[in-house]
Amino acid sequence: MQLKIALAGNPNAGKTTLFNQFTGARQHVGNYPGITVDHKEGCLLHKKRKITITDLPGTYSMTAYSEEELVARDYLVNEKPDVVIDIVDSSNLERNLYLTCQFLELGVPLVIALNMIDVAKDRGIEIKVAKLEQLLGVPVIPIIARSGFGKEDLLEAAIHTASTSNNGDTTLDISYGKDLDSALPELISLISKNNLMTDTYPARYTAIKYLENDEQILKKGQQSDPGIAKQLEAIVDKLADHTRKTLDVYPEAIIADQRYGYIKSIIRQGVETHQFDTDRLYTSDKIDKVLTNRLVGPVIMLLIIFGLYQFTFSWSELPITWLESFFGWLGGIVENTLPDGLLKSMIISGIIDGVGGILGFVPLIMLMFFGIAILEDSGYLARVAFMMDRIFRFFGLHGSSVMPFVVSGGIAGGCAVPGVMATRTLRSPKERMATLLTVPFMNCGAKLPVLALLIGAFFAESKALYMFLFTMLSWIVALLAAKLLRTTVLRGAPTPFVMELPPYRFPTIRGLLIHTWERTYQYIKKAGTVILGISILLWALMTFPGLSDEELTAFQQQRQKTISLFPPETIKELTLPDKDLSDEASSLITQLNEINNLEAETVLRNSFAGRIGGTMEPVSMYAGFDWRTNIALIGGFAAKEVIVSTLGTAYSMGEIDTEESGSLGERLKNDENWNRVVAVAVLVFIMFYAPCFITVICIAKESSWKWAFFSIGFNTFFAFLGAIAIYQIGMFFQLG
Repeated sequence: MQLKIALAGNPNAGKTTLFNQFTGARQHVGNYPGITVDHKEGCLLHKKRKITITDLPGTYSMTAYSEEELVARDYLVNEKPDVVIDIVDSSNLERNLYLTCQFLELGVPLVIALNMIDVAKDRGIEIKVAKLEQLLGVPVIPIIARSGFGKEDLLEAAIHTASTSNNGDTTLDISYGKDLDSALPELISLISKNNLMTDTYPARYTAIKYLENDEQILKKGQQSDPGIAKQLEAIVDKLADHTRKTLDVYPEAIIADQRYGYIKSIIRQGVETHQFDTDRLYTSDKIDKVLTNRLVGPVIMLLIIFGLYQFTFSWSELPITWLESFFGWLGGIVENTLPDGLLKSMIISGIIDGVGGILGFVPLIMLMFFGIAILEDSGYLARVAFMMDRIFRFFGLHGSSVMPFVVSGGIAGGCAVPGVMATRTLRSPKERMATLLTVPFMNCGAKLPVLALLIGAFFAESKALYMFLFTMLSWIVALLAAKLLRTTVLRGAPTPFVMELPPYRFPTIRGLLIHTWERTYQYIKKAGTVILGISILLWALMTFPGLSDEELTAFQQQRQKTISLFPPETIKELTLPDKDLSDEASSLITQLNEINNLEAETVLRNSFAGRIGGTMEPVSMYAGFDWRTNIALIGGFAAKEVIVSTLGTAYSMGEIDTEESGSLGERLKNDENWNRVVAVAVLVFIMFYAPCFITVICIAKESSWKWAFFSIGFNTFFAFLGAIAIYQIGMFFQLG
């Protein structure tokens, strides 16, 4: 029989680390049914028994104030896992047990994983595990998730609890004071007699949620039985009016206070003792005095980001060269094996030069993700959010907006889709909308290949520096755009920001490799599926309808005329294998190649894509974009990685010698339509124009199609103006 285990707990309590310890690579990321919040699910085999483990979103509470809290609660009541493992931070026991109390009130079969006992010990905190277990009435297992200590004991306790649990028949009853305790029996009686949601929630739990004014429970109650729901709401309203007049507080605040009172009463019964002064500075605090210092902190942050880029470009240069050589060699084999025709063209230009151009950047992407995983797992990214709060408030954004920006690629390598979804943590609708509309300005993983390609081609001497500068530019432009939105269409007062900083930790190699592989695999999977399909489609658009018979005959006659100008001995040289060619024979090959490339360019110009690119050129030329670049930018509306594959296809159509034509970067560098100014203008446009198609859909789901179309129009217009300014000013000074 398969066992279902759910992992729950506060953010930064070590939940994901424990999940990785249990499942390793046997995990996948999906979405909860009907909701776009990511969830991870993995499996393991323990004593020939298959166990499925679900990693729930980190949450501080079970009251549905945010999407994460809603998802966690709905999973527990609807999916009914056999056991819930509640990961508790030993060094912050009081705060973490608040969620534990709510699990116990809900009546789920529970095991407490007392994590980070090593951190607690370093802080002089000793926890009497047996005493805590006795007072809470559930198993408590001390663990160190990052090292795997206690993992087996925890798993055994979870299996035992799942097999012996009465699953909700026993719940924790906390006293909430005279006023609330007198109202609860009336609410419980009304709920029980009318079976209001009793098949999903214990009656007392539902009554408490009514007192907490839980929006989801109130809505479900109205849908289930409007009459009973109205009676319950009337009782709660009367009680709330009484507590507000007598105590100047609402019932939900009383409930929170009483829960913390219950937790303190447990801790004071000898559960937790301190060997050191509780006001002393711990190691993380000492580090933070430097790393989050108002003056020194931002400088260190910028140096760390620059160091990440230096590390990424330095270590990825050789493997990228190997991959470029491999795809060049592969193209050469196809060139020499297959006869000329559409199949050969599709494989070389559509697949090898298209998808190969994307896969060639896998080493860079992997190293970038590895570096970001170190910053994330060590706890430093939380400090970045903390430091950026002061800046964000000036631009009309909330401190919680920082993480959506980071997730979207604020350091490079993220994705705008989870960045857009991460805005759900913002309570202010206008701050949320301003964040949601500007996170696509970040340099997501899809833009990284384009940045790496153009920076590597035109700024090879200082790749890390230019990557750093373009990252800073993305932040500056995003914040300015947010300020513009917050002072025009999204005016509103700012809301306060409160954030908990997790302790610094040494990342585990296992965790780093899992996080790196997860993100790299998604990139490779996208290149092999979505990008492959789009590349072949764009190849077709760049190939058909082809040339007329008259045009083909004209090029053939031009070739024959060129050949007729050379003596028979020179022509015969071309048929001899492994022979050094004379100057005349080399000249003939060069002239024939020029005719072939001119024919290929004519085919491309005459194609459906070429016609579209050419139609746009009279306008796009003001930003330095030629018709080939226009084709790639149109493809970028589907996915930004497609820009690289489309440029690879467009600049390889008709090339005779794939091995000698050089990498795509070399082709662009040697093309008369490209220079440093054009490269910067193109990069700025790509960084800031319309989000990819998937992100647009996500924006529409999170807000509305009106805002999704606004994002397309606003971003593209904004990006095009920036590209024009850069190109015109740059060319003026370059020519001057």
